[in-house]
Amino acid sequence: MPQARSDATLREERSFLHNAILFYAVGLMFLLVAGIVWYAAKVLLLLFACILVAVLLYDIAQRVQRWLQWPHGPALALVVVLLLAVLSLAGWLMAPQVSRQVGDLTMAIPQAVDRIRAEAQQYPLLRSLLVNLPPTDQMMSQAASMLSQAGLVFSGVLGAAGNIAIMAFVGVYLAAQPHIYLDGLVTLMPHRKRQRIQEIIAELGRTLGQWLVGKAVTMVIVGAVTALGLSLLGVPLALTLGILAGLLDFIPYLGPIIAGAPAVLIAFAESPTLALYTALLFLAVQIAEGYLLSPLIERRTVSLPPALTIAMQVVFGALFGLAGVALATPLTAVLAVLITMLYVQDVLGDPVKTPSEH
Repeated sequence: MPQARSDATLREERSFLHNAILFYAVGLMFLLVAGIVWYAAKVLLLLFACILVAVLLYDIAQRVQRWLQWPHGPALALVVVLLLAVLSLAGWLMAPQVSRQVGDLTMAIPQAVDRIRAEAQQYPLLRSLLVNLPPTDQMMSQAASMLSQAGLVFSGVLGAAGNIAIMAFVGVYLAAQPHIYLDGLVTLMPHRKRQRIQEIIAELGRTLGQWLVGKAVTMVIVGAVTALGLSLLGVPLALTLGILAGLLDFIPYLGPIIAGAPAVLIAFAESPTLALYTALLFLAVQIAEGYLLSPLIERRTVSLPPALTIAMQVVFGALFGLAGVALATPLTAVLAVLITMLYVQDVLGDPVKTPSEH
């Protein structure tokens, strides 16, 4: 009996020691991963942006492949050539005007802010509020600093041109032969989990691809309608402001507000009435997008809960700055797929739908 009790005690001690080592190992691994994510955030966000470019190119190439019955390689090459041709043509046609308008925009916004300050001095309540605001030059330098960090991709690692080139080249290489990289990733997993990992990767690609295509269509429509509306209203720099509205529409909910602010400021420099009409134009565009355009596109792409999207923008913005805000929605889509498939379906056993299946 004493020997049996001693063996049982020894097994319990070994089990406790094993669990303790496992607990501390998992905790150490979590801290290590968290540290890598924190200190290499810009690089990781850049890599995620490269993956988004690859997913978009691959998804469009798949559509062309089904339409023309071509192999994947020629279909992707056609997509890349057409995109380069469209961008080159647009740059040749609009670059001089946009470049001139961007220069005018940097001068028009401070002038508009100064005019608003002068108008507000006539009202005691607004005058008291302006006392706590920094000077216009300081506000503009702070805004420029924020935009330089918005970055992600556009600043930080190798500068704007370098990071855009990385996104383009890495995106094309990933889209050309995605199976090489995905098969290598699956090989690192246990044999019994490989099929499930392949299903999750396929769902991630499908979700991101559908969301990106839908968002690209929305951005083009919003940018074109905004530029046309501002031009009809007679707002200066309509083309540049329309392009800015289309690009910032990539960031749901917050992007349109950021895009509308300089347009309203510039319109206010012309007249308060024009500023009111400009604000109403942006409001009308966002209502039309939210209640007409987005629901129609999301029926065929991906739908994410608005409250969840805004909450994740706040979280990623607090962690990674404006870069986190810009990539919050696709990162939310990735997390939604992982939580749905790895936890809700596999652990809890609930047959819920993934975002792309909704």
